[in-house]
Amino acid sequence: MWFKNIRIYRFTKPFTLTAEELDQALSAAPFVPCASQDQKRIGWVSPITGHVEQSGFAHASQSYIMVCAKRQEKVLPAAVVNELLAEKVGTIEDAEARKVGRKQRLQLKDEVMMDLLPRAFTRSQLQYAYIDPEQGYLIVDTASATRAEELINTLRDTLGTMAVVPLSTLQAPVNAMTSWVTSTLAPENTVLGEECELADAKEAGSVIRCKQQDLSSTEIANLLASGMLVTKLALHWMEGINFMLDDQLSIKRLRFEDKVHEKTDTTEAQSVVEQFDIEFSVMTIELEALISNLLKALGGVNTKTASVEEIVAKASRDEANNTKVEEVSF
Repeated sequence: MWFKNIRIYRFTKPFTLTAEELDQALSAAPFVPCASQDQKRIGWVSPITGHVEQSGFAHASQSYIMVCAKRQEKVLPAAVVNELLAEKVGTIEDAEARKVGRKQRLQLKDEVMMDLLPRAFTRSQLQYAYIDPEQGYLIVDTASATRAEELINTLRDTLGTMAVVPLSTLQAPVNAMTSWVTSTLAPENTVLGEECELADAKEAGSVIRCKQQDLSSTEIANLLASGMLVTKLALHWMEGINFMLDDQLSIKRLRFEDKVHEKTDTTEAQSVVEQFDIEFSVMTIELEALISNLLKALGGVNTKTASVEEIVAKASRDEANNTKVEEVSF
C-alpha cells in the first residue's frame, strides 16, 4: 500500500464530499472486466483488495480518503498484428494484382485487431490515490502524468466534476534544485543525496546523469558554472523518507525508512483492513509533513493556475462575449 511515486494535484475548489458520499458515487461505476471486443476498461474497486464489503470504494482514515481504480487492457503484440496484417495485404495484392493503399491498410489493421481481441490476454493494474480535503490536494501514486490524468478523468466522469490542477510553486523546482546543489545547502530538515540529473538550458537533449556522486564535488560545480541546470535531485528527508524530486514537482522513487515503518507497530492490527488503515494513517501523515516542508522550500503554492473547469468556463464566456459583439456590430 505504501506509495512509491507521487504526483500532486491541487483542488481549485474545496472538495466537499464526505467519504460516504464519495463511496456511494464510486460504487455506481465499479470495475467491470473487458468483454470480448473491449480493448480497455477502467473502473473503481476497493483500495483494500477483496474487502469491498468492509471498506467500500472509498476508505477514510482521519481526514484522508483513499480510492483505487482498476485498469484492464487487452495485450496485442505489435509483431502478431503486423504479421497477420501482412498476410491479409499479401492475399489481396496477389488476388487483385494491385497495391493496397494506406486507407485500406488501416481498415485491414482494425479488422485484424477486432479478430484478435477475443483471444488476447488481459493485463490489469491498480491505480491508487488519496484525497486530502483539509490541505486541498489529490495525491496520485504514479510517476506517469498520463496515468494520473487517466485516474483524474475517471473521477471526473464518475463525479461530474474534478476541479484540480497540477501543484505548482512560486519558485520553479529547477531553479531551487540548482541553487541547492550550487550552494551544497539542502532545504531545512533535508540532506542532498548522491544522484542528480543535469540539463543544458541552451541545448535541448543535452543531459548528464550523475549517480553515486558527491554533489559538492568540483566536477559538479564546473558543470553548473557552465550553465547546466538540475532537473532531478535525490533528497533525504531526515524524518525518514528518501526520494527523487524532478522539475515538474513530481516525487519519484519514494522509500520509507525503517523508523517510519516502525510507527505502524505501535498498534496491533486484528485484520487486513485494520493493518491497511494503520499503514495508510502513518503514510499520509508523513507525506503531508514532507510536502509541507518542500512547499516551504519552494516559496509556497502558486494559486494562479487555472483548472480545466475554469479554462472551459472562460472559453465559453469569451465565446458568448464575442457572439454578443458580432450581434451588436450587425
